[in-house]
Amino acid sequence: MFFSIVIPLYNRPQEIDELLASLTLQKYTSFEVIVVEDGSDKGARHMVESYQDRLDIRYFEKQNEGQGFARNYGFARAKGDYFIVFDSDIIVPPHYLQNAVAGIARDNWDAFGGPDAAHHSFTPIQKAISYAMTSPFTTGGIRGNKKHVGQFHPRSFNMGLSRKVYEQTGGFKLSRRSEDIEFSIRMIQQGFRVGLIPEAFVYHKRRATFTQFFKQTYGFGKGRIDIYKLFPNELKLVHALPAFFVIGLVCLLLLNPVLPTWSGIGNRLLFLYTFLLFLHAWFVTRSIQVAGLAVLAAYTQLIAYGLGFIRHYLQRVVWKK
Repeated sequence: MFFSIVIPLYNRPQEIDELLASLTLQKYTSFEVIVVEDGSDKGARHMVESYQDRLDIRYFEKQNEGQGFARNYGFARAKGDYFIVFDSDIIVPPHYLQNAVAGIARDNWDAFGGPDAAHHSFTPIQKAISYAMTSPFTTGGIRGNKKHVGQFHPRSFNMGLSRKVYEQTGGFKLSRRSEDIEFSIRMIQQGFRVGLIPEAFVYHKRRATFTQFFKQTYGFGKGRIDIYKLFPNELKLVHALPAFFVIGLVCLLLLNPVLPTWSGIGNRLLFLYTFLLFLHAWFVTRSIQVAGLAVLAAYTQLIAYGLGFIRHYLQRVVWKK
């Protein structure tokens, strides 16, 4: 099986260096790399060309349209039987492609996704954000793991699809925000076998600050409503939990001064949730520092996602703007 690895890039030349360096270490070597510069001000041509003696790699520049259409641009120029999509902020373990080949053969997947993890080189904040994005105490419980809720939808930081899937679906139809979920839903609706390969994981750096993380997850909340407008049956109660979390926090803030007895129950439940979250993060990360930051990351994620969800629901569903 020959893979085409497609990487959209926007103003992140240093990130692509780490990703390409990790690809040179792959044990399975039947692959090419296609980097699509999506209208960047800070191009990575020099960085990419420095790997031409170590990778079968091609570099393209195009007008900015968003990562979804940048991936389509790469698909149209790919030679592979199977396409792999990576975001630029990941590091790929040496056995990734071997594990992908085994998983595709084992489960006969037409398309797949894989989990993400924190690399030992990540900063404490990046490790905390990685925990928040994968934890069962946050929205990580509905993303990508063996016990995910409902149908698994591959995410574009780590997604694979056959050439047949691309040719029949036409690739990404949205350029930004939840474009991967929309694509995954269409794959499934058209009868393709889509699933998770747990062994095909990557190290995902995500965001370096909580401000960046807030903006990202706020967009995720808005994106869930975009998906609802396209596919009404895809919105489940579990997707609204962060919104309920935000409403609960606001109610506690309002009730604490006027109804301390009633609010006391909510305060105790919130303390219990926070304590269990900290303990679980400590157990998973083996670091008290990261566990403390993970609590902040989890609250950032839930509040940002919930606010994005609520605001976009009001705008697009209630007020129909």
